[in-house]
Amino acid sequence: QVQLVESGGGLVQAGGSLRLSCAASGRIFSINVMGWYREVPGKQRELVATITSDKTNYADSVKGRFTISRDNAKNMVYLQMDSLKPEDTAVYYCNAVIRFTASNSWFNYWGQGTQVTVSS
Repeated sequence: QVQLVESGGGLVQAGGSLRLSCAASGRIFSINVMGWYREVPGKQRELVATITSDKTNYADSVKGRFTISRDNAKNMVYLQMDSLKPEDTAVYYCNAVIRFTASNSWFNYWGQGTQVTVSS
């Protein structure tokens, strides 16, 4: 009923930039938190950044380099990644906490992931 679709991943040299986008579609009444997480083989998925209506939160490792933003009218979230480092290489996942009606519970959704590779 709800889909999150990421785009914008790819291969970039260290010091370069990429912009990830995520579109939420389907039966959506409202979205609370939206965010980006990343995962590398053999490690747990980790938070990169989250955004609510009035607050952003970043992992220490990306503060000052990454910027999260959202477009509520389009149900989209973005991640601008600057000054990329090889250690930023990972699969990046979009996340959103969504409800279908005003009286529904909130549900957690994930996108399929997009690969970001930073070469040294």
